[in-house]
Amino acid sequence: SSRTTSSRSATVRSLFAEVNTAIAGFVRGQGTLCIILGLLYAAGLTVVGLNFALLIGLFAGLISFIPYVGSLVGLVLALGVAVVQFWPDWLMVGAVALVFVVGQFVEGNILQPKLVGQSVGLHPVWLMFALFAFGALFGFVGLMVAVPAAAAVAVLVRFAISRYLASPLYRG
Repeated sequence: SSRTTSSRSATVRSLFAEVNTAIAGFVRGQGTLCIILGLLYAAGLTVVGLNFALLIGLFAGLISFIPYVGSLVGLVLALGVAVVQFWPDWLMVGAVALVFVVGQFVEGNILQPKLVGQSVGLHPVWLMFALFAFGALFGFVGLMVAVPAAAAVAVLVRFAISRYLASPLYRG
């Protein structure tokens, strides 16, 4: 009886270690994404010639840890400064908005799937599904916990599948 208990506790420990690795990978990937996004926004806003471009860009990138909020807050700040700085020139205000549109495109289509998806070990389609499902079920909080929760569920599903494939039920 103690032998099965120790093997079960070893199994539980290994599962928790895998979940920990997946969630740590998410935090590392998301942190790297925020830094790259902050530098991208800061560089783009500096090229446009916006006052406080470095501060606004880095701030927007760093608070991008919360999905959509960081970019939205950065866009509002940058557009506010752009309207005051470039008042009659709407082309420059549009250029500031374009920096954030490009940043969102790069984040959603390149950085997020590569950095976060690979570090968590989930396919980009599953990441998108997790974001939609958790967002629909739990709203804003669901968006924040979607990827780490999906990573934990993926570890448990992989374990269940491996146990099933090794079971007499599968082998017949």
